[in-house]
Amino acid sequence: MREYAVLLLWHCVQGFHSAAFRFNVGVGIATRRNMQTKIGIIGGSGIYNMDGLENAAWISTSSPWGAPSDNILTGQLNGVDMAFLPRHGRGHVHSPTTVPYRANIDALKRIGVTDIISVSACGSFREKMAPGDFVIVDQFIDRTFAREKSFFGTGCVAHVSVAHPTCARLSDACETAGQDAGINVHRGGTYLAMEGPQFSSMAESKLYRDWGCDVIGMTNMPEAKLAREAEICYASIAMVTDYDSWHPDHGAVDVSDVIKTLQGNGTKAQDLVSRLPALLGPDRAPCPHGCDRALEYAVMTAPDKRDSALVAKLDAVAGRVL
Repeated sequence: MREYAVLLLWHCVQGFHSAAFRFNVGVGIATRRNMQTKIGIIGGSGIYNMDGLENAAWISTSSPWGAPSDNILTGQLNGVDMAFLPRHGRGHVHSPTTVPYRANIDALKRIGVTDIISVSACGSFREKMAPGDFVIVDQFIDRTFAREKSFFGTGCVAHVSVAHPTCARLSDACETAGQDAGINVHRGGTYLAMEGPQFSSMAESKLYRDWGCDVIGMTNMPEAKLAREAEICYASIAMVTDYDSWHPDHGAVDVSDVIKTLQGNGTKAQDLVSRLPALLGPDRAPCPHGCDRALEYAVMTAPDKRDSALVAKLDAVAGRVL
């Protein structure tokens, strides 16, 4: 709340308590109503090849932020709208660095996605988080350095809070779905996001473990930050494939065992995802944690100083407040 108090004070000092500012705040309040749930799943082929998906269709989407990773598979699962986006593209075209994160989030926002579930593979820093386990991530350390991390910038500056980068409501549903599916689920964990594409050295792995990180991966950042800027609830399911290089037995891991774990994780992830519609339901109330109001007081640039071209690109992400 401290961040929002500071931003609100700044707006008042700048004179944004004018009629225009009051109108924007009013719009934010007025839009806090129930809406139709649309669950977006960002993951791999083990996720989007879902049984029971009705009216399934791959749709082409466009975004002012470039082309998304792939077309989006839409349909209904147990009466709830779903959208599946292959993060790396079908056939694994994009590396973690070249995934078009902004285009992906923008495209999902444009088709009405209200909640995003990220499903990704990870390495583990903890003995208790064993291969085959799922971790419901709640914190990140972002060590990526070659990616565009915001929709905003020169001409339209905004600061959103990512103190709690995942949505507790959505994470609750993921935890329950995982437990109901018989998966060994760990609720809460810090995800170290590395640039890749190489894996970490032993020294790096031991350092990250000493930092208190629980798992390591290459794709959740800046994805989670961008989802927050787009006012979409975001939860992260990290599927453990192996222990990272800190582990004394890391070098003895058989590749075939890792592949079996990957395949098993994909099957379990499908089971988990199939249970989410019943837990989240077809109608969605406003997020009690404020994810869908993240931009309420976030935009700093005065209306008469905003870059019109950038504002036009922000129509889906930030149209509510701009």
